Amino acid sequence: MRDRRLAAVLVLTLGLSLLTAVPATATPATSVGYPARAAGTTFIGKAFDTCTAPSLKTMKAWRSSPYRAAAIYIGGITRACTQQHLSADWVRQVTAMRWRLIPIYTGRQAPCRNIGKKFRISTKTAGAQGAAAAKDAVAKSKALGLQPGSAIYLDIETYPAGEKKCRKAVLRYVSSWTKGLHKRGYLSGVYAALASGGKHLANAYRSGSFARPDAVWIAHWNKKPSLKNWPGIPNGHWAAAQRGKQYRGPHPEKHGGRKLHVDGNQFKAPVATVGYRYRVTSGVPLKGRTGPSKKRKVVTKFAPGSRVAVVCQTRGAKAAGTRVWNKVTKGVYVSNAHLSTPSKKGFSTPLPRCGYPFQITAPEGLNKRTGPGTSHDKAGRLPAGSLVRVDCQRKGQKIFGNPVWNKLHDGTWVSDYYVATPDKKGFSKPIRRC
Repeated sequence: MRDRRLAAVLVLTLGLSLLTAVPATATPATSVGYPARAAGTTFIGKAFDTCTAPSLKTMKAWRSSPYRAAAIYIGGITRACTQQHLSADWVRQVTAMRWRLIPIYTGRQAPCRNIGKKFRISTKTAGAQGAAAAKDAVAKSKALGLQPGSAIYLDIETYPAGEKKCRKAVLRYVSSWTKGLHKRGYLSGVYAALASGGKHLANAYRSGSFARPDAVWIAHWNKKPSLKNWPGIPNGHWAAAQRGKQYRGPHPEKHGGRKLHVDGNQFKAPVATVGYRYRVTSGVPLKGRTGPSKKRKVVTKFAPGSRVAVVCQTRGAKAAGTRVWNKVTKGVYVSNAHLSTPSKKGFSTPLPRCGYPFQITAPEGLNKRTGPGTSHDKAGRLPAGSLVRVDCQRKGQKIFGNPVWNKLHDGTWVSDYYVATPDKKGFSKPIRRC
């Protein structure tokens, strides 16, 4: 990242837990205010980062590289590079090449860093500054076409770990950043040095005083891309596809005849969600519905030959020979049978599966079930603080008075009582009914 002198850690936080009654709106797991068009996207694989977004020709040439995602520096008071290429059109063309994107926002830095005052977090107004950074980051993300449900990573460089006031200011700044992004329907990530910000975020993982970010990205240049066994960060923290590692620092690489100076990263974490444009292939207007079924209400229509931006796919009622439905950026569903997606009957790359990501609130972890109740078989266990993607909701066994159960994108179920959804007594908008 901008400061290369020490290894850094990016912390996205999302949580999952089970045993005690914990309000979903309380810290550390705060709820997210998604609009209907939101969707989460997870990237698993190698990513590179370089401050200035490369040209379209370079991005095309680098498809021959081992990388399948690229970090983009979207803004912030401490961003130290120009962006002559980065734009909404660049994002559209690069993602059409099947690149995933990792947004980074270089905001204010720790108050104990030896940098200009205007670049530092204030010990008195850290919360307000974090909220302002989140507002600006979302505005810049929207301008680039990055959809709600995207993760945005806050760059916190290394700072003296032993200064108590500095630690508290950073945590307040990150907490407000997280709340500000969640309020606007985006996920929170944090980039921080392993021995300072990374350590402090891990120590505050279960704290009721700070909102936990949804993911982490640690820079540890040992050339080993492992996402486990990070010093000072337990393997159970940010354990459910919530980690990235910068395993190699700045170095030159050449692919397809184009050279860049990059950092090497391994990811299994939330990244940007974008709209992929496909053509309507039906001979009559394509109906956009409130859910993935012909029984759901028609709220809009798309003209034959027009293009619609798809954010994700899900399985629904059979229509014209397929059960696959597409959710578009307007927040409505259209049958996959009538769009020019690569696969007509199955899911298509690079479209992610639909789901609204939320943290788990149970402090000791949460069992997944094969159905909406504890009488159903266990189907795995999620560590505390895990991020789950909720596809839909239905009523099931009451847990502490809450009858709602969430079906996750992998087909398993968890009680809504232990998920940081907006409504803790009933169904939460905009999650659809199963």
